[in-house]
Formats: sequence, C-alpha cells, structure tokens
Amino acid sequence: MQTNSTTSLDISVVVPLYNEAESLPELAEWIERVMVANNFTYEVIFVNDGSTDESWAEIEQLASANAAVRGISFRRNYGKSPALYEGFKAARGKVVITMDADLQDSPDEIPELYNMIVEGGYDLVSGWKQKRYDPLSKTIPTKIFNATARRVSGIKNLHDFNCGLKAYRSEVVKRIEVYGEMHRYIPYLAKNAGFKKIGEKVVKHQARKYGSTKFGLSRFVNGYLDLITLWFTSKFGVKPMHFFGLWGSLMFLIGFISAAIVGITKLWKMNHGMAYNLVTDSPYFFISLTMMILGSQFFLAGFIGELIARSSPQRNDYEVSERI
Repeated sequence: MQTNSTTSLDISVVVPLYNEAESLPELAEWIERVMVANNFTYEVIFVNDGSTDESWAEIEQLASANAAVRGISFRRNYGKSPALYEGFKAARGKVVITMDADLQDSPDEIPELYNMIVEGGYDLVSGWKQKRYDPLSKTIPTKIFNATARRVSGIKNLHDFNCGLKAYRSEVVKRIEVYGEMHRYIPYLAKNAGFKKIGEKVVKHQARKYGSTKFGLSRFVNGYLDLITLWFTSKFGVKPMHFFGLWGSLMFLIGFISAAIVGITKLWKMNHGMAYNLVTDSPYFFISLTMMILGSQFFLAGFIGELIARSSPQRNDYEVSERI
C-alpha cells in the first residue's frame, strides 16, 4: 500500500462521481493493484458531487483503510467541471489522471498514460474509446460533436474530447480553470493556456457494471453552446471591439447606404417630375434604419467590452514558460 506524503507524488488520480457507491470499492482496489504493481507513489482523490446514495460513506471507509485515498464532498450537486476543479486544486502528483467512477474507464491504462507524459513529453494525453459499448443514440451525436470540436479548436488529432480518462502534466491542471460544463473542452482550454503538446491514446471502453448513465441528450446542446462560448472568449475575450466593432460598423454602413439610396431615389424622381412615394412608405427605409440602430448597438457593446477588458486584473496575465 502506498501512502501520501508532503512531497510530490508520482500520480494523482482524480475521480469525480455522483451516485456511484456500488462501483467505488472495486475501482479503488483496481487502482491500488495497478499502482503497487508499477511501484508508483500515488493518491486517489474521490470528489463526491452531492451524491444522494451512500457514495460518501464508501469514500470514508476506503480512506480509513488506505492512506492514499482522499475525499472531497460537495453539499449539493454542482456538476463534473466543479468536481474536477476541486480535484485539480487538491492534486499533488507530478502527473494527474482523471477517470470516471462507473468502471467504464480502465485503471490498467494508467502506466502507459503516465509514460506518455513523463517520457513522451506530452502536456496532456486524452483517451479515445475507439470501440464503445453505447447505443447509437449516443455514439452518432458523439461523433458529430467531436468532429465539430476538432474543427473549432484546431486540435485535429483528438477523436474523443469528452473521454473521462485523461492524463495531464501537473502544470496544466494548475494553470487552467475548469468551470460550468467546460470539462468537455479541457484539451481546448489547455491549448489556449499555451500547452500545445496534446496526444491521444486508444483506451478500452468497458460496459457499465452498476447503475445507469447520468447524462442525457441535453448535454449535446449544452456542449455546442459551451464550444461557441469558449471559441468566442478565446478569440475575442481580450479584444471584443475587434468583433463587435467590425460587425457593428459594417451593419451601420450598409444601413446608412441603403437609407441614402432610398432618399436619393425619391429626390431623383421629384426632379424629373415622376411619381414618387414618401420615404416612410418604403419598407427598405425601415430595414435600413434597423440596421443602423443594431450597428450602433453592436459598436457600443464592443466599446463597453473594451472598457471591461482593460479594467480586468488578468489583462496582462501572460503564460511565461521560462526566464533567464
């Protein structure tokens, strides 16, 4: 049995969970067996996300029997991202491994994931469940979701962004902030933080042994919304005027030119003795006016965004890798 120490450990295993009491003893024993066989110093951090079953009681029992087991418990259910955030804060290992508590992720993958970080020089290695034991209602949307995420993030070599089994260099989890439901895009967050050596490993996907899945189809809708948010904030978060100012100016200019054409057309007809209508009788006048108003609002939104960005304490928070 490995024990915790105040010094840095080889591996921290962070396991977020919600109502997984049945699987915890088997998972803890499996992780311990792998760690002992490979002579790793380690810790296992179970993060109980407000479970309503006996999950926390199981964690307490496991911690009393094994000093390598630690636990964090939320008062209510917050979600996987907050659980990972707290687990990352508490982790002391040089390499941090995350996995789900439902036994669908295999701890036997840990040694190779560890070697890819330590010897392979990767900042982050994401698992790829190439062969899945899920229904088509889950696998098809997952494939579409991952294809979109690859396109938007620019991380072309990842096939499974949402795989719970991942390995990280310690510096990565200490520098990124996982919030909301952004756990799906940790590779993207890491890339935006300057950690660009991101790899992938094919891992086994095991059929669920206990309980039922905690995720519904709504996660795909939320996933796309989060992806748009992450793309926008990473691209325009510190320079909102480049987005809102550009589109606002274009909309105002098009609206102004359109309104001018409506007015000039009326004057031309008046000067040539032709029948003409009032400017306000033309729908194009109101469309043009609406575009000018929206363009002005977009521009002002960008200006306010710039004021907020300039007053942010993180405006000059840059990732510095080395100093001499």
